[in-house]
Amino acid sequence: QVTLVESGGGSVQSGGSLRLSCEARGYTGDNSRTTFCVGWFRQAPGKEREGVAHLDSRGRSTYADSVKGRASISRSQDNGKNTAYLQLDDLRPDDTAMYYCAADLRYDRICPASITNMAFQYWGRGTQVTVSS
Repeated sequence: QVTLVESGGGSVQSGGSLRLSCEARGYTGDNSRTTFCVGWFRQAPGKEREGVAHLDSRGRSTYADSVKGRASISRSQDNGKNTAYLQLDDLRPDDTAMYYCAADLRYDRICPASITNMAFQYWGRGTQVTVSS
């Protein structure tokens, strides 16, 4: 059973930066053949969950307009581990939310899920980001 574990959240002031990490644990497939599709989402109190960024099978990234130019998504599949990252810079108070990692691990080199359809198989429990003015 695959579980996603996020870390790196915290409290920062406006203009600060955070790097969120997401480790996929429990995967027993052949990592040399695995496509690691990843996405990051966030949900603020009283608001719906929204997509922040995702990375497709070819390494192309997509960002929500609200974070373009301030966020960078990446992933690593080194040493048999699948880890995703989200670098957040120039943070603003309206970036305050619980941030969730989502992922698919598959052999067919296709990433059908995105920040718009949210159709990822695995979801983490989230890491809190709080930005004060």
